[in-house]
Amino acid sequence: MPKPRKQLISLELTAYYHCTSRCVRRAFLCGKDSATGKNFEHRRQWIEDRILKQAEIFAISVCSYAVLSDHYHVVLHINKAESLRWSKEEVCLRWHQLYKGTPLTQKFLNHEQLSDAEMKAVDAKLEQWRLQLCSISWFMRALNEPIARWANAEDNCTGKFWEARFHSQALLDEKALAACMAYVDLNPVRAKMANTPEDSDHTSIQIRVKELKKSGGQPKALMPFAGNSSESTIEGMPFRLADYLSLVDWTGRIIREDKRGFISENCPPILTRLSIDPDHWLLLSSRFESRFKSLVGCVSKLKQAAAKLGFLRTPGLSPCQALLN
Repeated sequence: MPKPRKQLISLELTAYYHCTSRCVRRAFLCGKDSATGKNFEHRRQWIEDRILKQAEIFAISVCSYAVLSDHYHVVLHINKAESLRWSKEEVCLRWHQLYKGTPLTQKFLNHEQLSDAEMKAVDAKLEQWRLQLCSISWFMRALNEPIARWANAEDNCTGKFWEARFHSQALLDEKALAACMAYVDLNPVRAKMANTPEDSDHTSIQIRVKELKKSGGQPKALMPFAGNSSESTIEGMPFRLADYLSLVDWTGRIIREDKRGFISENCPPILTRLSIDPDHWLLLSSRFESRFKSLVGCVSKLKQAAAKLGFLRTPGLSPCQALLN
């Protein structure tokens, strides 16, 4: 029996999650509708802008994302410790960038006089918002709701715009994280929307490559690659940027239709470091969603997570054992 989402997201298990949302209508979320001739390509920019804006507001970092014709992917990292460091005023300022708040919180931000009872009510509300600002459910809600409203207004209609709230997968270890990010970043290449990852519009990898060419650094809007955590002074993903870009480029060449199944002899070092068989990598980076269920990681991590979440049987055990162990 499927578990409620609140029982699948546990910071004790992992801070990394892969989320997707898909459009419910016959017409594309983005791109050109062949039936009407209308072009909705600009909606991809709506989603990308919203993702990057929310990364600055929430205590949630964006590791990778890709906006396609009828759905989008985003890999998120929850940083609850960051939200706990925020002052009351910062929590309020951040929330008010998303919503109007309440009359009392507006008075609080304007430094108006509040009674003890009013201040108590404000404190309770701010602690509630603090938790919501490090919640994936609220991140996805704040992302999907305005997009649905804008699209409905543009289409002059009402009703559901998204197929469901969103789907999520917990990424339990470095192997799962690397595979999922490569899967997301190469989505436009597999969909034949772009020839190379850096030419893929509305993707995180295009932003990373542009910033690297421009400044030699990493974009502030995305979670950085920190490399070896014992050697790095920044908080970020446990890979080197150069290794990851090499990995994605190498994988993108392999999954081309005329080279399917071909394994290059020049395997990027990240595969060796993560103990991933190159033959398995192609399956991981091209069929991540179809191969894995809500929990993704090596068998030991998977069993620990299943026990922690109260599963009677370990979900997705066979593919994780075959591809990630």
